[in-house]
Amino acid sequence: MTFHSRRLLLSAAVFLGLSGAWAGSSLAADEVKLRYLASQGGLSAHELAAELGYFDGTGITLENIGYATGGPASLIALASGDAEIGSAATAAVLNSIVGGNDFVAAYPSNGIDSNVQSIFYVLEDSPIKTVKDIVGKSIAVNTLGAHLDYTIREALHQVGLPSDAANQIVVPGPQLEQVLRSGQVDISAFGYWQTTFEGAARKNGGLRAVFNDTDILGEIAGGFVVLTRDFVKEHPEAAKTFVEQSARALDYAREHPEETKKIFAKALKERGENPDIAQYFRGYGVRPGGRAVERDVQFWIDVLVREGKLKQGQLAAKDILYSADTATASN
Repeated sequence: MTFHSRRLLLSAAVFLGLSGAWAGSSLAADEVKLRYLASQGGLSAHELAAELGYFDGTGITLENIGYATGGPASLIALASGDAEIGSAATAAVLNSIVGGNDFVAAYPSNGIDSNVQSIFYVLEDSPIKTVKDIVGKSIAVNTLGAHLDYTIREALHQVGLPSDAANQIVVPGPQLEQVLRSGQVDISAFGYWQTTFEGAARKNGGLRAVFNDTDILGEIAGGFVVLTRDFVKEHPEAAKTFVEQSARALDYAREHPEETKKIFAKALKERGENPDIAQYFRGYGVRPGGRAVERDVQFWIDVLVREGKLKQGQLAAKDILYSADTATASN
């Protein structure tokens, strides 16, 4: 599909002067239910905010309607009206916008830095030592067209190899360790949002990391939680409160890691998942205040231009950063 040339103003949760003022900020004027798809083994910042009671009294309630196999599935649910919240890697969000969806990036869902990364593991005795060795090999990823997919493509590009030189196989997060140990794949990629699964696999031993996405991309936002522009315009105060309180939860997780793990375990248990893996949660990897910078988006815009999915100058990072004017801006 071709990109609809209209003005795109998306949000990246840039908030100034919020510290110390979270509790009483921007209460929603209406009752709003936000449906979303959860991620196995993960807890989004808005889910954490709900657990912490940050939405109490705001008119906002969250409803978990199931699990997403990956970010693109979440965006499909958002575009179809089956959910009000989507969450996906930045590249997947941009691809969806290119396809015509009018999305607003509410806040960076996760980031990659020195503590939180997507890690590509092999068995200890594997001959795979570097990115160049992944050519022709099978790599387990949670979904195609999202962060791990594009990280692999970028890793190959950086060493002068075709971006499609590795074979990606879709495997649900809970089975990443199993398919690697059983020899069904050569490499398993544990996403930055799957540090719980990665920690459990690493503890069991016998694995070796080949590279991680911070090696390839540097410190950058991994993805965004997104809303539709129509929702933001219809419920401007609720949208603002949703973003602010989710960003508040991101800060809470950074400042209270052990308490967050306990909340994480409780939430996983209530969802029927294994609460023990919560101990391996390493944080969200985002900047204080849930802030995004231009590079978080521009990096992937440049990649899409290079791959011919966008024209030079067709979309710029500044067009995708949030301001309180999003609800009233014209297309």
